[in-house]
Amino acid sequence: MGFPVMQITRIRSHVLRCDMPETLGYSQQYYTQRTAHLVEVETSDGVIGWGECFGPGAVARANAHIVEDVIAPMVLGMDARDRDVIWHKVYNLLRDHGQKGMPLQALSGVDIALWDIAGQIAGLSVSRLIGGRFRDRVPVYGYGMMLRPEPAADLAARFVDEAAAIRDAGFRATKMKVGMGVRDDILLAQAVRKGVGDDFDFMVDANHAYDVNDALEVGRALDDLGAYWFEEPVAPEDRAGYATLRAALKTRIAGGEAEFTRWGWRDLLASGGLSIAQPEICALGGISEYLRVLALCHAQFTPVVNHVWGSAIAVATNLQLLAAMPPLPGGLFPREPLLEFDTTENRFRDEMLTDPLDIQGQVAASGGTVAIPDMPGLGVAPDRDFLAHYRIN
Repeated sequence: MGFPVMQITRIRSHVLRCDMPETLGYSQQYYTQRTAHLVEVETSDGVIGWGECFGPGAVARANAHIVEDVIAPMVLGMDARDRDVIWHKVYNLLRDHGQKGMPLQALSGVDIALWDIAGQIAGLSVSRLIGGRFRDRVPVYGYGMMLRPEPAADLAARFVDEAAAIRDAGFRATKMKVGMGVRDDILLAQAVRKGVGDDFDFMVDANHAYDVNDALEVGRALDDLGAYWFEEPVAPEDRAGYATLRAALKTRIAGGEAEFTRWGWRDLLASGGLSIAQPEICALGGISEYLRVLALCHAQFTPVVNHVWGSAIAVATNLQLLAAMPPLPGGLFPREPLLEFDTTENRFRDEMLTDPLDIQGQVAASGGTVAIPDMPGLGVAPDRDFLAHYRIN
């Protein structure tokens, strides 16, 4: 006797936008607005799942069209439980039009929502659906020290105080942005080390600002400062550059947020340029593809620290995956995976849920960790009135 089909009856994008209290930036641009792109999938039984697509601004609006006008017609009427069948159908039909980038970002949001539905149907959190929880809490690092349109000397003074504030808020480590040029960036890194002191991990994110020669110069300074990792030092296409930097520097080389699918990750790992892998679940193909990428990384004994950017849906998704991530290589005292947390103002993360995660409050109260929800699915749901207020599409 077969089971009744739980048809996908509706797929809807919610693109949210708000003004930020100040201008922030990274090596590629400054911005004054924050966006988020949520995906809502509804079934014939009335079960609703939520996902998120990586991509800001106009990218989010374009991805919303891919979700609703390209992917939805392919999968409406299919059984929502057949998430891997759905993933491969969509990928196979879109591969002639892009094996990376925006089609995969759009597919990611749909796939995450289908996992949320699967967990609700089973009465299990996504982490238990995957195979179980290695941990109930995860340590959190706070990133801040964003670029601002001001001189490097002023920014350095600001970074000293901001880095100290992140440390004092209870986070286990911190991460800064660079990208103003070699000399200015070394000054900024020195400021962060001064702010956090000698016995606190800090990481440096260049957002592919350098060529290899400039990255080597900055990287040698980071070696002297004892930085924990150097993130996206060169363009993601420059795999030889990654390998050169990893061989030349003591500081760990991190990257991968701009890579997609198991096939892209297979080649990235084979190039030998990563000390730490940073898959972005809301971009690379969703939870289904992330699990395959995680297996590839661990098969190469490459530690994984997920890249996390976006709303509370992205944070909740990553909490589930961090709960289910096996320790590498294992033992009594393994290095635990970290949750990345943006310490700048983000109402789409802090105010959007009917039951907020309160990451900052948990970090302060617990000495730097956050509890992983164990309710069915992702364990969170957005407030409908909040979505209606900020929705622009």
